[in-house]
Amino acid sequence: MSVIKTHYSSAILIVTISRPDAMNALNIETLDRLREIIEESSYNSDVKGVLITGDGEKSFVAGADIKELSSLSKEDALKLSKKGQQLFKTLENSSKPILAAINGFALGGGCELAMACHIRLATENAKFGQPEVNLGIIPGYGGTQRLTQLVGRGKALELIMTGDMITAQEAKSLGLVNHVVATKAELMELGIAMLTKIISKGPIAIANVIKSINAGYSFEDAGYTSEAELFAACTVTEDFKEGTSAFIEKRKPNFTGR
Repeated sequence: MSVIKTHYSSAILIVTISRPDAMNALNIETLDRLREIIEESSYNSDVKGVLITGDGEKSFVAGADIKELSSLSKEDALKLSKKGQQLFKTLENSSKPILAAINGFALGGGCELAMACHIRLATENAKFGQPEVNLGIIPGYGGTQRLTQLVGRGKALELIMTGDMITAQEAKSLGLVNHVVATKAELMELGIAMLTKIISKGPIAIANVIKSINAGYSFEDAGYTSEAELFAACTVTEDFKEGTSAFIEKRKPNFTGR
């Protein structure tokens, strides 16, 4: 069974993360398949825009695959962080508009995926957060950088250090989300309508809008390097072992700072 479903219609590619038994969590297979799809769409002249969503009503992407993450060495963790960062930078720098249609949970890697898209739309039941500190690690797919860009340094520090989730309306008030609608059906309808409007404009102009706005943040590349290295450093701590074990065993972690 494919971890990602695709549907093409009227120049729009709809990409659906589909791991319903894992709340659409991002494992390595899903990251690799998403990269293939985005790269293929960039070369496909028939595709003018992309809409990314999650399968079902409950979850966009609930985070990384914790069981997979817990078994990584420091070296593999660094590679994984860079893999996610490179994929999301590919999304962010795409010359074609990429919108996120966020239904339900967008946590950890799911929030990072949404933030890498050019525009974010959400249902009222959507929840956003970077809860990695609950596992004894930090965001590793660009979350420390993009959340700061979108909501400001102080609020980003608060959300990442507390690991708190926020509602779709809170996310909209912070500038993390552009629009909030009631249902998944309305969400997809809005996403398609917005993309249809955008791709009716001059494609060179749209590509240059994306390129120009992204250029304003290019000086922060060092931040992504630091994030990947510090993410990997966290994975060799006793706190990380305790955090992931507690998550898998569904109990409260007992962190010791070691």
